[in-house]
Amino acid sequence: MTAKSTTANRTTTSSTHDSSELLGLIIDSIQDIKGKDIMKLDMSNLDDSPADYFIICSGESGTQVKAITGNISRRVKEDLNLSPSHVEGTNDARWCLVDYFDVVVHVFYPETREFYDLEDFWSDAKITSYEDII
Repeated sequence: MTAKSTTANRTTTSSTHDSSELLGLIIDSIQDIKGKDIMKLDMSNLDDSPADYFIICSGESGTQVKAITGNISRRVKEDLNLSPSHVEGTNDARWCLVDYFDVVVHVFYPETREFYDLEDFWSDAKITSYEDII
């Protein structure tokens, strides 16, 4: 069972899995479906951040955005026996969110990602970019 605690307005999850294992699996799940422009924002040292990490990526169509979102949820459940606390946005697939408390995944349609520009909004975070898989 997963335990939750609130520290400085941020909800965290403690489990038998460390964040690096979850982050690696999420990145791999995105790359499986050829997600583009993958970025990891490490916000663990920022005050009042909503999570320790954001993973942000783009899909080239609504179908791909849904497929990436579904693949993340499925693989994390199968490999780590961890279900997201919340998934939203799959109806119109312009911006899907998969919430694992400490790690929140944002899967965007390109124009929606550009409009919200989370990378700029959280520019104080340590940002890691990943190569696109062709």
